[in-house]
Amino acid sequence: MSQKLLNLLTRAINSQPTKTGQNNEYMFWSPFVQHHKPKLQINIQTQKWHCWVSESGGHNFFQLFKKINAPQKYFDELRDIAGDTYYPKYEKTNEVKTLTLPKEFIPLWNGAERSPEYKNAMRYLKRRDITQREILKYGIGYCEEGLYRYRIIIPSYTNDGTLNYFVGRDYYGGSMKYKNPRVSKDVVGFESMIDWNQPVILCEGVFDAIAIKRNAIPLFGKTLPPQLLKRLVQHKVKKLYLILDSDAQKDSMKIVNKLKSYQIDVNMIVLKDKDPSELGFEKTINLIKQTKDSLSFSDIMKMKLGAR
Repeated sequence: MSQKLLNLLTRAINSQPTKTGQNNEYMFWSPFVQHHKPKLQINIQTQKWHCWVSESGGHNFFQLFKKINAPQKYFDELRDIAGDTYYPKYEKTNEVKTLTLPKEFIPLWNGAERSPEYKNAMRYLKRRDITQREILKYGIGYCEEGLYRYRIIIPSYTNDGTLNYFVGRDYYGGSMKYKNPRVSKDVVGFESMIDWNQPVILCEGVFDAIAIKRNAIPLFGKTLPPQLLKRLVQHKVKKLYLILDSDAQKDSMKIVNKLKSYQIDVNMIVLKDKDPSELGFEKTINLIKQTKDSLSFSDIMKMKLGAR
């Protein structure tokens, strides 16, 4: 059965395996990232798999095939080899779940209906130094009813205008500050506004990106999405600034190491107390200008030791 599974994986992943020093373990070219070495490790016996670059992984080949969107014939062959008990019957569908803004979404850029909630939402944005021009640029709105009631909605779009994510921020300062859609964060934030020929700035959240103003991509967290890494490599981005919140130094180092493995020069801005949205545009840009051109191996080791 092991040889049959190995042959199936070779065809499904479209990669020839390389035997490692461990029993039943092989390395494949990863379908999740572009890399100069095979980074997808698979154990034929346990069926565990892990990509050492994108951090994708799972406990069986059924999960792997779903992740790579494998053709139906490979699912059928997998069931024939492994048996119905281990793998449930799976039939792919052509249905694609499309993310949409909440049906209660009200745009804030036209000011047509100046309800009390409209004014409260605008007051919140004003406190965060977000201008009317930026409200229009980023398509910011809010909700008065529904699941995202009393929340500012900030959408993110792909280059072709498709909504790929949005953030819902409570403008009354409730205990649950953010409520976001239950979809993958493996997207390129604000992709429609990015000029890949210019230096790119990576930051943690949408308010940080808006405060930075120029070519900033929100990570929607503290990790580097595989799709974003793929775009950075595809567009051969050579100059990149990383500016995460002050409590995320360990996360920053993981991102730096990953980017360095693709020969991308990283300029890391170390924040002390405030994030970019709190610092504002001028102070954040000054920090970027004062940052050392690129992190050396020595710099990385010192920061690693300091983050412990």
